[in-house]
Amino acid sequence: QVQLVESGGGSVQAGGSLRLSCVASGYTYSSYCMGWFRQAPGKQREGVAAVNTDGSTSYADSVKGRFTISQDNAKNTLYLEMNSLKPEDTAMYYCAADVPLYCSGDYTPYFGYRGQGTQVTVSS
Repeated sequence: QVQLVESGGGSVQAGGSLRLSCVASGYTYSSYCMGWFRQAPGKQREGVAAVNTDGSTSYADSVKGRFTISQDNAKNTLYLEMNSLKPEDTAMYYCAADVPLYCSGDYTPYFGYRGQGTQVTVSS
């Protein structure tokens, strides 16, 4: 049974940083595409970033240059380093996983597995 558990969310001021973590279990971690998507109140889910099994990454234009996705296969853990945070980054952030067929940040909201989410709030 695939399980994804996020942590690291919180409240920060604009310009601040946070690092999200996602611990995965129940499958062979290195064989899946991993990613993050977010959802703000009243808005549609938005893909943020993804990392493929070969280590290649993709990002939404809105976070390029500010967010970095990475993973530690030995720890079955996915990370999202978020810098220069803006109020518009405020959302629930979800970790997601799926087979590496459409491994792109844009597709992360549609991945087959997702965690419960961790809240990120950025104040101006």
